Amino acid sequence: MPRSARASAAVIPAAAPLQDDAESAGVSGSSAERSLRLLALLANEGRALTLADLAAQLGLPKGTAHRICTQLLATGFLARDVDERSFTVGPALRRLAFDTLNHGVVRGLRHEVLSALVRQVGETCNLTTLDGAQVLYLDRVEAQWPLRLTLDVGSHVPLHCTASGKLFLAQMHAKERDAFIGGLPLERMTPNTIVKADALRAECEAIAKQGYSCDREEFIAGLVAVAVPVRDAAGAVRAALAVHAPTARMSMDDAIGRIDALKAAAQKMTALL
Repeated sequence: MPRSARASAAVIPAAAPLQDDAESAGVSGSSAERSLRLLALLANEGRALTLADLAAQLGLPKGTAHRICTQLLATGFLARDVDERSFTVGPALRRLAFDTLNHGVVRGLRHEVLSALVRQVGETCNLTTLDGAQVLYLDRVEAQWPLRLTLDVGSHVPLHCTASGKLFLAQMHAKERDAFIGGLPLERMTPNTIVKADALRAECEAIAKQGYSCDREEFIAGLVAVAVPVRDAAGAVRAALAVHAPTARMSMDDAIGRIDALKAAAQKMTALL
């Protein structure tokens, strides 16, 4: 079972200020401002962008954009995409987002929504997000049953065989999803795991249409789950809310019967992202 400990915060090495004609003229602001604008652009786009795309959308010379990207790559805030000519958000930026989501009062409010959901559905629920090519557990509340699966906050699980993971794949644009699936190690975890790329693509298309995702004992034998998207105010999927339980207590039909409760909780989460 893939799992990782919580990563330490990225250490940003000292670097000389980036200088160019545009900066000296005060056209594009400071190096720090431009770096932040570049990261914000990538995060908002939700897809990889080429150096030419970044330079054009930010109004920067390509040389300047290249130097910023080089520095951000070195510190982990950017990463190369499947197509190495393109850039995407890096692990340090995802860690920053994770720490921000789990900070203070807002985290407590999200946890209370999750706790109320567990009381309603009677099984363990979790809040997850996409972290590179894996699912990251942001929060979870355990149901008080002797038979249960424990995954700590900060743990990672695969995309192709979990309800949340398949949901994130289903929300991607077709081209991005195909690239993701093409690069995933479709490891067989149980006899029910989808290990054929075409079958996983078809599953994602069905999920996109129905609005929820199922794990039919695909990750762990004897465990089923359903997940629904958590959208931000603009409608973009930022997280997933899921319930899982052993088949001894909850059938797949029982799990699907809890979707309305999950969707109501997901709607409350929107204001807490």
